[in-house]
Amino acid sequence: MPSKKLIALPDVAMALAIIALIAAALLLPALIVSASAHDKPAPALPAHATSPSPAVTNDFVQKQFGDSCTLLSGPPQFVADLDGDGVDDLVVAARCKNPMADRAEYNFLVADPYDSFLGFGDVKVTSTFASDEPERRGVCLLIVHGDGKDAWRTDKPKAKFLLINLPFQTLAVKRLTLKKKTVLGIYMEEHGEGENTASVVFWDGKKYRYQILGATME
Repeated sequence: MPSKKLIALPDVAMALAIIALIAAALLLPALIVSASAHDKPAPALPAHATSPSPAVTNDFVQKQFGDSCTLLSGPPQFVADLDGDGVDDLVVAARCKNPMADRAEYNFLVADPYDSFLGFGDVKVTSTFASDEPERRGVCLLIVHGDGKDAWRTDKPKAKFLLINLPFQTLAVKRLTLKKKTVLGIYMEEHGEGENTASVVFWDGKKYRYQILGATME
């Protein structure tokens, strides 16, 4: 009967050491990825809004949006990175008599986030809505997405928006926390039917959206 060969203890130790080295080599990339995920810095918060200096004038507004638009002197003007591309944008309040007629010539988009939220999606229809209060007619927000080193002051902005039918009484640009990130939003205390209601308009990556926040503290 042939004799069985026994594995020497040193050979067993060597085999176990090799297995341990292989296991460590397989686990190392996963450990590195895990550590990198934990060490990844949180996204930087958007900078606070500032005021344009010098202030925006009617000449600028009419150059960008046409002669039917005039600057509203009461509400503040804001410079802030609304679309998150690292370049400053501009927000000003204005009164525009007939934006639909000027949008092609001046290359801006007329949008109605407020009525879209309420279920009226056709801006050709909602642009005909008129306030019962004469002083509110034509009131809108003008937004210029900046481009390059001149940002919103450039002759050829990245994009321009004229937002109609927003019932704002006061305006402020502040940070807004969404599910996955923090952006800058245009906060409003509302006038008219939404009196004592707070809301916000923000860029969602494709368009400006309106969202109710609730009652104000008044």
